[in-house]
Amino acid sequence: MKLVPNLLYLLLLVKLHHTERTDDEPQLPKEPCANWMGGAPGYPGHNGVPGRDGKDGKDGQKGENGEPGEPGPKGDIGEGGNPGTEGPRGFPGVQGMKGEKGEGAYVYRSAFSVGLTSRVPHPKVPIRFTKIFYNEQNHYDETTGKFRCSIPGLYYFAYHLTVYMTDVKVSLYKKDKAVLITYDQFQKNNVDQASGSVLLHLSAGEEIWLQVYGEEENNGVYADNVNDSTFMGFLLYPDLDLY
Repeated sequence: MKLVPNLLYLLLLVKLHHTERTDDEPQLPKEPCANWMGGAPGYPGHNGVPGRDGKDGKDGQKGENGEPGEPGPKGDIGEGGNPGTEGPRGFPGVQGMKGEKGEGAYVYRSAFSVGLTSRVPHPKVPIRFTKIFYNEQNHYDETTGKFRCSIPGLYYFAYHLTVYMTDVKVSLYKKDKAVLITYDQFQKNNVDQASGSVLLHLSAGEEIWLQVYGEEENNGVYADNVNDSTFMGFLLYPDLDLY
C-alpha cells in the first residue's frame, strides 16, 4: 500500500520537470516514426470477396448480316398428306398421231392344192400335178411339178394317192434329197390308197416335189375321172424376224 503514494509522487515530479523544459527549450517538430526506424514490409493481403454482378447494360446497335452458311444435309421425307379433293374434269386432249402398223396387220400366205389328170408316165422325175385346185400365190409350178418357197417359215405338206395296177413307192423331195418315203403294195382287182404328210421348215428358194422312188414296177400312182391323186402344202407361220 505504501508503493501507491510513492508512484504518484514520482509522476508529479516528472510532469513538473517536463513543463519547465518545455517553456525554456524550443520544441522539435514531430515526424513519423518511419523516419526514425523503418519496419519490415508486410505480406500481401488475401483477395477480397467478389462483388455482386452489376446490372445489364443497354442493348447495342444491330450488327451487319453475316455471310450465308453452307446448306445442311437433306432431311428425312415427311409423312404423306391427306388426299386432296378431286379437281374438275379437264378438257379433251389433242388427238395423237397414228401409230405404226403392227406385226399382225399383214397376213403371210402361201398355199397350193393340185391333182393328177392321168397315170404317172415316168419314175425318177418330179410328178407333174396339172389339175389346179388352189394356187393363188403361184408358188407351185405346174410345168415342173415343184413348189418353190417364197416366204421362209414352217410348212405342212401332204399327199393322197390312188394306187392301181402295180405297187407304189413315192418320196417327198427337198433339195434333191428324199425326206419322206411311202410304200403301198397293190392288191389285184382292187383300188388302193397311199398317203403321207410332214412338217418342214423351208428357206427362201428351196423346192419341194413328189417323185416315184425306184424303178417302173413301183409306178402305180393313178388318176381318172372318178379317182384322184392329190398333193398339197401351205405355210403355218413365217419367220417374222426376217421381215
